[in-house]
Amino acid sequence: MKALSVVGTRPEVVMAFPVSRAVRAAHEGVLVHTGQHYDEELSAVFFEELGIADPEYPLDAANDDSPLRMGSLLADLRDVVDREEPDALLVYGDTDSALAGAVAGAGRELAVVHVEAGLRSGDPSMPEERNRVLIDHLSDACLAPTTEAVRTLAEEDVTAHVSLVGDTVRDSLAWTRTTAARRSTALDDFGLEEGEFVLATVHRAGNTDDRSRLEAIVDGLAASPKPVVFPAHPRTVRRLDEFDLLAAARAELRVVDPVGYLDFVHLLDAADRVATDSGGVQQEAFYLGTPCVTMRDRTEWTGTVERGANVLVGADEAAIREALSTEWHSGTADGATGDVSVADRIVEAVEALVDDRAVSEAGGSVDELRDGETGIIGEIGGFGGGEVGLTEASEIADGGGNRASAPGSGRIQREP
Repeated sequence: MKALSVVGTRPEVVMAFPVSRAVRAAHEGVLVHTGQHYDEELSAVFFEELGIADPEYPLDAANDDSPLRMGSLLADLRDVVDREEPDALLVYGDTDSALAGAVAGAGRELAVVHVEAGLRSGDPSMPEERNRVLIDHLSDACLAPTTEAVRTLAEEDVTAHVSLVGDTVRDSLAWTRTTAARRSTALDDFGLEEGEFVLATVHRAGNTDDRSRLEAIVDGLAASPKPVVFPAHPRTVRRLDEFDLLAAARAELRVVDPVGYLDFVHLLDAADRVATDSGGVQQEAFYLGTPCVTMRDRTEWTGTVERGANVLVGADEAAIREALSTEWHSGTADGATGDVSVADRIVEAVEALVDDRAVSEAGGSVDELRDGETGIIGEIGGFGGGEVGLTEASEIADGGGNRASAPGSGRIQREP
């Protein structure tokens, strides 16, 4: 089997790297980096830190919001697909790169697999929200990280080939947390003590391109009783400068250059809390046990809010100040250890989908291929999730415990 993975941003690479390893352990894997968010120096270090081979296809998508970008991405991805002729195409999350990959794969009638399917913030004005819906409905297999995501897909009548596999970010952190603790010198470099600082990230256009929102965020962060370390992306720095906010930010916050991924994970693990507008950082904070203050009005990771691990404050200065000043304890997962089989479940799901399509094209039956095994495709599920009920799977996927993966054929069963 040949599986082609499409990534374009750092969060996608974090999701994809354990899957890429699992694929290449038994099959042929091809990695495409669209260049959606690409900095040559930072990206090179990022791949090196994670021990990932450079992408076979580093594309050159425009790093802006140009309406021409999607057309360019589609053309380039179709060329790659035609050259490689993969059996399956995997996309991750909710970016333009993921949408372009899904469209390109569907257009070539490939088995399209969406990792991190079924998440919804409930805010259709977000480009990522529109992308999530489109990708899920284009995909041949939707691999969900949580039980809520599975239910959301069912509500949208996406029920065939849906698997509850868990969150690949947990797989990633099981490796990066230990590696970061061993290799990173970020705390010493910045003169920080564990638990005595706040980590901040701001990058979403809805925050950085709106002066009033960005100013409120800077003022809210500045009110933190603990020092705020702010690794600022060059684009965010440019916006701060354009809005005459950079001097104030540098006076009140510790604005530093972007850090490598291992350094970032180490800082996130050691921080008293994190203030962010990133979906990926919300995930990582949850698994690391770091309380998260999300500077957005809504989140696709609703379970983190329900568990008390995350609080939504929008771009409200007073709400940010209160969230950074109030003592609260995060109701998080029991550490980024334990169940690290999500990538293996995903590979099983892709294998099953490719086998199903091959048998269907040959006019056979799935049962013949699986030597008489039955019940693979159930009311809500497809394959690859492990032979677990929804409650047990929720503990694994939602981070409620460090359970080893249950053996089985890939069935998802309803609770009686």
